[in-house]
Amino acid sequence: MTVTGQDTDARGAHEALDDGRPSVRLRAALAAGTAPDPRYVGTLVERCAVEPEFFVRDMLTWALTRHPVSVTLPALLREVRSERAQARSQALHTLSKIGDRRAWPAITPRLLADPDDEVARSAWRTAVLLVPEGEEAALATALAGLLGRGGRETQLSLSRALVALGEAAEPALRGAAAAPDPQVRAHALATQRLLRDPDTGFESAVEEAKRVVALGGAPGRAPGSGPEQPPDGGPGQVPDGGSEQAPDIGPGQVPDGGPGQGPGDVSEREGQ
Repeated sequence: MTVTGQDTDARGAHEALDDGRPSVRLRAALAAGTAPDPRYVGTLVERCAVEPEFFVRDMLTWALTRHPVSVTLPALLREVRSERAQARSQALHTLSKIGDRRAWPAITPRLLADPDDEVARSAWRTAVLLVPEGEEAALATALAGLLGRGGRETQLSLSRALVALGEAAEPALRGAAAAPDPQVRAHALATQRLLRDPDTGFESAVEEAKRVVALGGAPGRAPGSGPEQPPDGGPGQVPDGGSEQAPDIGPGQVPDGGPGQGPGDVSEREGQ
């Protein structure tokens, strides 16, 4: 069997991506994206599932976006069904960067509710990017059913995804704001506040929403929509929250960058 130069290059890329030094793996991923070759796709996808370094993972994603979608899409769609959480998360992230809506059917309710928070957060971000026109309200309903889940970072990710859906999310949020679970109600009210005023800090919105719920505020009432009266009739004023500012996210926008992001635009993804 004749070994071609291309075979040698593909084998060398595989070995470099398996190197124990992160700097070598980073350069290998950069090289694979600079001179795309369909033979690299399988190796790049496999490495995404196990790569421990964030910046190397992001470079692997960039390299995949430089290859033909006809080659990368089938491989990534297989990965979202992997038993390995990082494989699912990275495949979803890469699909969000490619931005091909043919991947939409792979964003299943099971992925949106994945027990691994990193996978779920990647699924939420990818879903709001790929959702077909006319299906935004259905996606919002699915996402609103997850309100109250997880800690601060997970809840912030979910709020951002709902805010990115814009007006389509309002009915689902109104329903969640009337939920019997106070944690769900508070998260819904905080998200409503962010939807109406994206400049509001997430911490401020959450603390205000919790105060509204604790004071027995009317279900579905968004914090900041007027003064609340506590049971004793005293003024129910809500103190300002923390100073952290949520990103200025308008309808249909997401916090991540667009597809085809270059290595110089490595974004700080949430935990990826």
